[in-house]
Amino acid sequence: MTADPTLITGVGKRAGFHIARVFLQRGMPVVGTYRTWYPRLEELERLGADLLHCDFDRQDEVERLINDIRARHERLRGIIHNASNWLREDDGVPVDAVIEKMMRIHANVPYQLNHELAPLLQACNDPHADIIHIGDYVSSQGSKKHIAYAASKAAQDNLTLSFAAKLAPKVKVNSLAPALIKFNEHDDPHYREKAAAKSLMRREGGWNELQHAIDYLFASQYVTGRVLPVDGGRHLK
Repeated sequence: MTADPTLITGVGKRAGFHIARVFLQRGMPVVGTYRTWYPRLEELERLGADLLHCDFDRQDEVERLINDIRARHERLRGIIHNASNWLREDDGVPVDAVIEKMMRIHANVPYQLNHELAPLLQACNDPHADIIHIGDYVSSQGSKKHIAYAASKAAQDNLTLSFAAKLAPKVKVNSLAPALIKFNEHDDPHYREKAAAKSLMRREGGWNELQHAIDYLFASQYVTGRVLPVDGGRHLK
């Protein structure tokens, strides 16, 4: 099993935490970023994660993150871009700030990390390394309530195309486009029923479904430059 770590952004909660914990439980080293400290992160530390604080809204912290990773690690097995934000245009934030924040976390920072850390991926001991952008179903559909968010996720998908071409054949680059992977604990029954009805499967996918997709891309020797839907057949509703 590879000793080269995978960088996973946004491991403080939900998908990022789940992916990081699964990797660590398998003996796969993880470098994880977090913006806010949550007690659950102590579990990742006990499992051996190298946790680094970084607020992606601050360029100085992103540059420090890159320098810290370079100083601590000579190689990376992969980068999983999970860090995300979900601002609506009516959240009380000026619209210019909304698009700036969405583009920064979903496109600008992944763009910079991919560029700056590419040599570590190219040096991976495995036959190939992987970059996975965790995007969203709305990147190909748009969203009346989350216009900037959807646009930034579409930009992230486009990064997949460019970096796949740039970093091949050593580094495979793909995106995931999930929809309704996991409800929040505070989601009420009416919302859950309405949201579930949007897909053919009529239920949430669950963290394991997202993990299976990541495992598939990591194991593949061939798939690159693709956006893989994980949406329960929502495109057919």
